[in-house]
Amino acid sequence: MSRSITLEIPEQKSEEVKENNKATDIVLDIKDLSVYYGENQAVKHASFPVYKNQVTALIGPSGCGKSTFLRTINRMNDLIPIAHNKGEIVYENAVNLLSDEVDIIALRKEIGMVFQKPNPFPKSVYNNIAHALRFYGITKKKELNRIVEESLKKAVLWDEVKDRLHESALALSGGQQQRLCIARTLAMEPNLLLLDEPASALDPVSNAKIEELILHLKEDYSIVIVTHNMQQASRISDKTAFFLNGNVVEYDDTKNIFTNPSKKETEDYISGRFG
Repeated sequence: MSRSITLEIPEQKSEEVKENNKATDIVLDIKDLSVYYGENQAVKHASFPVYKNQVTALIGPSGCGKSTFLRTINRMNDLIPIAHNKGEIVYENAVNLLSDEVDIIALRKEIGMVFQKPNPFPKSVYNNIAHALRFYGITKKKELNRIVEESLKKAVLWDEVKDRLHESALALSGGQQQRLCIARTLAMEPNLLLLDEPASALDPVSNAKIEELILHLKEDYSIVIVTHNMQQASRISDKTAFFLNGNVVEYDDTKNIFTNPSKKETEDYISGRFG
């Protein structure tokens, strides 16, 4: 049986990789990625980089391949029997995430994902975060307490729930539940965050808090976000990829995408002519 590889940079290449990262600052390099559901090609030959400590927005109409692309990064589509991929997603210039030898558990710890609808566990606020930590062998109460508090603070939720840690997470508001899910992901100390429309089901006030949180988090994390909200993409992202019918029609600095797109399809979508 072949040994699964983790996401650690291979030792013999570490110095070379550090130099490459310094020069390119790329955390993910997507190379000719295609994703299929049976015969249906949902993503078609996507190629673009994701940069460190930046927010990369994926925009486009429903069904254009954005969420499929996002789920492919941390191998969520492995759960779908008819799904398969071609191409590469190279992480830190060292590891192809689509390799059969990649340790999926290590991958999902390194690359965390938050979904469109808040999905807290039917447990206390505290145990929503501590549950996964215990799975990874952290059992000392003092250490659990420290990580729970730090994670909630990073998600700008601590002040709202510090007196409710042992109450059900299901009693929190929708916006608080989503920030709890983000805190739960941050507790795993990921390097990259994948956010699939994290604010689409929230009210405007909660939506604003999520946007403010994302801008704060990019100081320490690289973020890829799927959003249908054009204003949100323009406010919080550094780079934007426009998907249409499975194709990445255009990828550029967000400012260029929204003020001077190079493709007519992008201009039509941004201006609301379709989608």
